[in-house]
Amino acid sequence: MQRSVEERFYMTCRAAYLSVFRSSLVNMTSKDQLCSVLQQAGKNPSQKALDKYWPPGTNKLNFDDFCEILKKEKAAEPDQLMRIFKKFDANCDGYISHDELSRILTSSGEKMSPKEVDEIFSLADVNKDGKLDYQYTFWLLESTVEQCQNAALEKLEADAKLKRQNFGNQMDNSPQSLESQPELPASETQPRTEPETTQRKDSRSSSRPSSARSRRSSLSTAITMGAGSTKSGRLAEPKSLQDWHHTLMRGCFYLEEDGTIVSLQYRLIIPETTSVYLTIRPLNLSPIPDKPSPWMYVDSALYVVMGNETKEDSNLVCFTELRDKERFLWRGERNAGSYLLLPFTTGCRLMKRTRKTATKTAQLVNRTQSGELELTKEFQVALSDIFEVIDLDGSGLLSLEEYNFFEQRTSGEKCDEDAWAICKENFDTRKNELTRQGFLELNLMEANDREGDPRDLWLTLEAMGYNRSLEMVEACPFVIAVYCEDVKATLQAVHLDSGIKMLNSAVQRSITSKAEARSLKGHENVLVYTYKGESRISSVIANKSNQKVTVHINNEQSKNCASSRGMSVTNKRTQLDL
Repeated sequence: MQRSVEERFYMTCRAAYLSVFRSSLVNMTSKDQLCSVLQQAGKNPSQKALDKYWPPGTNKLNFDDFCEILKKEKAAEPDQLMRIFKKFDANCDGYISHDELSRILTSSGEKMSPKEVDEIFSLADVNKDGKLDYQYTFWLLESTVEQCQNAALEKLEADAKLKRQNFGNQMDNSPQSLESQPELPASETQPRTEPETTQRKDSRSSSRPSSARSRRSSLSTAITMGAGSTKSGRLAEPKSLQDWHHTLMRGCFYLEEDGTIVSLQYRLIIPETTSVYLTIRPLNLSPIPDKPSPWMYVDSALYVVMGNETKEDSNLVCFTELRDKERFLWRGERNAGSYLLLPFTTGCRLMKRTRKTATKTAQLVNRTQSGELELTKEFQVALSDIFEVIDLDGSGLLSLEEYNFFEQRTSGEKCDEDAWAICKENFDTRKNELTRQGFLELNLMEANDREGDPRDLWLTLEAMGYNRSLEMVEACPFVIAVYCEDVKATLQAVHLDSGIKMLNSAVQRSITSKAEARSLKGHENVLVYTYKGESRISSVIANKSNQKVTVHINNEQSKNCASSRGMSVTNKRTQLDL
């Protein structure tokens, strides 16, 4: 396969990096490690260059940093190196004596110690005659570097070939079989209920009144939903996953007043066919190792569809049906193309947290002895967590795009380029992006603009899922990870919306593609599809008759039930009007 210049460069970077580290996910933690990796890539960085790449205060650099550094480093030209060697050769006999080499290396340029010179000479003086044949030494140095690079590249390609041989698609159904499922009429398949079996027993009462039931057919039947058994299998993580190209993106589920849940949607672009490992899990923001964030038990899923953000009948490609603790995942092969990722949660566990009422209203701002306003420590902690949630790429900085998703969520507005320029002038920024400190300064400015009145600040906090005790109870942050074996995919947030029709269509198709249709006893035109996954039991109820039907669902053996109509199902028996 013919590779582009960029792909060849990237493979060279990985080969050099993996010659020093076991994985491209391992960070460099010292200047010496950076020097070693650059040397493996055929570079010979000066101390001045290393100081530039590793300025004071640097704790670590990652693989992407190394790639950027390697682009800046120019390879030493062979003729230039030979000219330097010849300049050292005072007798012009093709040899450099120990004294000549020692005098130069200990007195000019980046000075070496006599001990370092002795070590170099002992390695290069192959004849042990006190002289260094610099032409042979140069050839040996050049060929050794080339051999190391070739060996690393060969190992990289051999490993990739072995992975492809051992790699299997974990989906029971092919993408074609998913896409070929007959589409049920939207008006008939929209109603569904998704009971989920968990260890918790309480749930939130419905926030919506029952719909009118006048002039309905008297046809009525009962469905019993049992907890059922879930799959016990686990999908093993590829042993070489750390060597795959990967990208991460954060997001958050937000619970609205009407019971619907909104979140960002994401565009995934895969440049060529490759093996993919896709996961979604709640994002832990707790600084205490043994006390994770309370939303970590909220269920999540990711539905992958082909199409654009406005096409409601997009084809379902796959979904994260397997589970590993709090992670939900999918593994298989994906063709080159553009995909839309739709995060999903049933919301039943998230709704429970809303029952936690605030015991007291937290204070957001104080006045110092000099009369100036300051943010309270509790408010700063909450803002810091919000910063983590809206920092979608996890870079520690907020871009204009990331900040605008925050503005869209909290105020419904967007910040234009001119306003962003003013923001950068007044608040702490780095690389033209807002730092965490700058985000705190921005909120302090808003407090000053309102002369300490916290009402607008509370509107922002409530939009981000906080109650009056500064607890995040109506939101669940999450992180999406995409690993590709052979190519680097791009992942970008594209939309903040409930996307309820497209998402419901994807969920419905995921159920009907896995489950067999079963008609209700005595009513062959009312079909029930039930799929038992690892985290929940999901059902689609389709009314294909010409009359409206009332269906009663028995939830006595189920816990934490939710409906696609935005209802939390709290009664043992639930009625759906189709």
